[in-house]
Amino acid sequence: MNKTEFIRAISDKAGITMKDINVVYDAMLDVVTEALKAGDKIQLVGVGSIELKKVEAKTGINPRTKEAVEIPACNKPVFKFGDAYKKNFN
Repeated sequence: MNKTEFIRAISDKAGITMKDINVVYDAMLDVVTEALKAGDKIQLVGVGSIELKKVEAKTGINPRTKEAVEIPACNKPVFKFGDAYKKNFN
């Protein structure tokens, strides 16, 4: 499912125009990005949580040349589904 299909499905289910859903979708992504940049953890009760994980610097190997490559430390956004949500699939 791509973004357009996702927005169309929400629009059909909620009875709201695709244009309005698209505005909400973009705003949601902006809010999530700003919150994570500020160091906040987002908890969506019944679904899961979104947070930044610090990934330490490490040495990797270039598969083409087999040379060692330094991979810098970075922050990585991570989404963890909660147990209540996972139960929907098992």
